[in-house]
Amino acid sequence: MTDLAEFAREKGVKYFMISYTDLFGSQRAKVVPAQAIADMQENGAGFAGFATWLDLTPAHPDMLGMPDASTAIQLPWKKEVAWVASNCVMLGSGPLEQAPRNMLTRLTEEAAAMGLVVKTGVEPEFFLLTPEGDRIYDTADTAAKPCYDQQAILRRFDVIAEISDYMLELGWDAYQNDHEDANGQFEMNWKYDNALATADKHSFFKFMTRAVAEKHGLRATFMPKPFMGMTGNGCHAHISVWTKDGKNAFADDSKELSLSDQGRHFLGGIMKHASALALPCCPTVNSYKRINAPRTSSGATWAPNSVTWTGNNRTHMVRVPGPGRFELRLPDGAVNPYVLQAVIIAAGLSGLRSKADPGKRWDIDMYAEGHLVTDAPKLPLNLLDAIRAFDADTDLKAAMGDSFSEAFIKLKTKEWNAYSSHLTQWERDNTLDI
Repeated sequence: MTDLAEFAREKGVKYFMISYTDLFGSQRAKVVPAQAIADMQENGAGFAGFATWLDLTPAHPDMLGMPDASTAIQLPWKKEVAWVASNCVMLGSGPLEQAPRNMLTRLTEEAAAMGLVVKTGVEPEFFLLTPEGDRIYDTADTAAKPCYDQQAILRRFDVIAEISDYMLELGWDAYQNDHEDANGQFEMNWKYDNALATADKHSFFKFMTRAVAEKHGLRATFMPKPFMGMTGNGCHAHISVWTKDGKNAFADDSKELSLSDQGRHFLGGIMKHASALALPCCPTVNSYKRINAPRTSSGATWAPNSVTWTGNNRTHMVRVPGPGRFELRLPDGAVNPYVLQAVIIAAGLSGLRSKADPGKRWDIDMYAEGHLVTDAPKLPLNLLDAIRAFDADTDLKAAMGDSFSEAFIKLKTKEWNAYSSHLTQWERDNTLDI
C-alpha cells in the first residue's frame, strides 16, 4: 500500500496520526485529517524537533515527519483513526541521521548489502496499575509466586484479551499471553519479523497497550523497575539472521547448540560490545535497579548482571534456547524499539565482520554460582557507568552513527545530571541528622 488517501477511502479513516519516536523512546504525533494526507505524504508533517528529545535547537528549521505508508494501521479500538510511522527529515538538509528509525533503516540496509536479513521477536513486559500509577490495580494479586497465575490473568481478561484480539486482527500472529513473575505484571507475544517491522510493531504495541488500559480505567507501565522487591519489566529479544533466499543462517545441526559459525560470530559481536549495549538497551536511571537488583520476592530477578552466555538457561545475559536463534535478555521495558533493533544489528554485524568469538559458554546458575565466574565483565551499575561504557566503545558508536551516538550521549548525560541534582527522600532519611 502506497497511497494513504486511498487507504482512508477504503477503510473509512477520517484522521491519521503521523508518528515518530524520539531518542528517549517517546512517541510523538500530529493528527492529520484524511483530506490533507496526500499533501502530508508528499511534503511531510512539520514538527519543532527541539520540543522533543532530539539534539536540536529552537533555531533549527522544521523537522518533517515523512509517513511510511506501508506501516499504516487502522486503530482497532478507534476505527476512524489510523497510525502511520514516519521518518524524520530536516527541511532543506535531508534525513535526520540521529532519528532512531532512520538509523535502524540504514543498518538493515547494511545487513542487506551483506546478503542478510535480521529477524527478531520481542517480549515486552508491563504492569497494570491504578490510574495514579502508585500501586497494582488488582488488590487480589498477592501470590508469592504469581507467574502464570490463571486466576489473576482471568481477572484482567478484559484488557489482555482485547489487546490480543487487536493483534490477531492486525495479522501479527499473536500466540500467547501470560501473567508474569511480579504481581500485576503481564507479557504478550506475537510472531517475529524483520527488524524494522518488529520495531514498528513494538512501538505501536506500547501505544495500544496504554490506550486500552486507559479505556478500562487502568494505567499500563513498561518502567523497568516500578516496585522494589518485585521482578522488573524486561523486553527480551530473540534474534536470528536469514539469507535472502529464506535460509536461517544461524542454524547448523553439526555445531554446538546447533548455532552456525555465522551465528557464533554474530553472538560474538553482542558479547564483545555487551558493556556498551547496556545504555541503548537499559536507557534510564531506573533501568539499573532491574539488572543489578537483589533477589526479588518471587525468588529471582530474571535479569542479568554479568556478560555471560549459555544454552537454555535464563540466568545469563544471552541464552540459546533452540536451533537457529538466541535470546538477548539485557533490554528492559524502557528501551526505544528502534534503538534496540539498531544496536543488535550494529553489534552483530561487527561480530560477523571480525569473526568475533563469543567466549566461554557457562551452564551454571548465575544467580547461585555467579561468583565462580571471575573473568566476565559486570554490567554497568548505573546510568553514568553505562554512558561511559558506550562512549568508550568507538567501534559501536561508529556503527550506530556519529550523529546518533553524540546526541544520545549528550542527552543521556543531561538526564543523569538532572537525576544527580535531585534531592531524594533516601537522603533525608539517612543524612538529615548527621
